[in-house]
Amino acid sequence: MIGPEDPAFAGGSYVITQKYLHDLGKWKAIPVEQEEKIVGRQKLSDIELIEAAKPSFAHNVLTNIEQNGKQLQILHDNMPFGEIGKGEFGTYFIGYARSPSRIERMLDNMFVGQPPGNYDRLLDVSQAVTGSLYFVPSADFLDAVTPESPNAAKSTISRNPLR
Repeated sequence: MIGPEDPAFAGGSYVITQKYLHDLGKWKAIPVEQEEKIVGRQKLSDIELIEAAKPSFAHNVLTNIEQNGKQLQILHDNMPFGEIGKGEFGTYFIGYARSPSRIERMLDNMFVGQPPGNYDRLLDVSQAVTGSLYFVPSADFLDAVTPESPNAAKSTISRNPLR
């Protein structure tokens, strides 16, 4: 949640949603040891690899954002999906952060690389097909919005479609 660093929007959050499609044939062709290096975790136990064993292109290395020696975290989750009839299989991703810059840095690291060219190797088998970034205001922010407030949307279109 946004804190005192942005008082006008405190209590709100930024939300990113993404849909990734996976080439499961390509993924299955990768040896397990290499899969683990790509993700940065052991496949069967889901235990994170020790730092010395993680390559710089590992997903969990490139999505780890630090500033002034402090890790800048986001709350996130993934949901696998599949549409057998379409032959589509992938992951829906949602992440919440107090600043869009955290999300932007993660995406830059994944797609461009850190340094440039050292991109997230998950992208060799996964393709981002959608992505959106939203601001979700706090309830207090919404309660403060009135038709008379300077931030309220002004509309010249009638709300009654029959007029």
